[in-house]
Amino acid sequence: MAALDPIEFATPDATRERIIAAAVTLIAKGGAEAATTRAVAAMAQVQAPTIYRLFGDKDGLLRAAAEIAFADYVARKGAPAFQVDPVQALADGWDAHVAFGFAHPAVFKLIHFDQQGPASPAAAAGLTVLRQRVRRVAESGRLRVSEERAADLLHATATGVVLTSLHLSKVYQSSLSQSARDSVFATIVDQAELEPTASPATAASALRTRLGQVPDLTPGERLLMDELLRRIADR
Repeated sequence: MAALDPIEFATPDATRERIIAAAVTLIAKGGAEAATTRAVAAMAQVQAPTIYRLFGDKDGLLRAAAEIAFADYVARKGAPAFQVDPVQALADGWDAHVAFGFAHPAVFKLIHFDQQGPASPAAAAGLTVLRQRVRRVAESGRLRVSEERAADLLHATATGVVLTSLHLSKVYQSSLSQSARDSVFATIVDQAELEPTASPATAASALRTRLGQVPDLTPGERLLMDELLRRIADR
């Protein structure tokens, strides 16, 4: 009797990982169009029905592959070291996000624009990292708007830069990204540390990060104060 092919008897997790790794490789080389079911099956050394059984269809496979690739990027990006200047850490985060999008456009578009069904956990984790960096800027007294508005502006603009300039030259991509980043930072960041003459918006944003340290507030008062400070910060 011929020996049994060990691939056919691999654990489901091992088979799934091999299929996703093949899909990620093909997407990186030729975009989502290159990750056909036949090509992925051949590279992963499985039968096509195995892919359908594990992922439902090609779209399910592409979403799973993009999720893994983006989750790996977010894990490496992580939270900045606390000795790094908060504003610089925020700028570094912008640059990393845009650089990933330019280097991996197919994965970037699958995560941010082609998602169907539940939201991407990896994208949610990336937003958490962004909010952590924005919070550090607010704690330093240099955030001119609310944390929510700052995070929304940064995420929307950086993502838009990638989407609209993928077809442009690398030199122009870099120039456009830097111009957009500088414009957003001019809107949301005070360059100096918080001083007695700081604007009400800046002071409100900084105070809002410390509401948890204010004693003797009822839950209702804390909620009201948070809303008032947010409104002042967004003026």
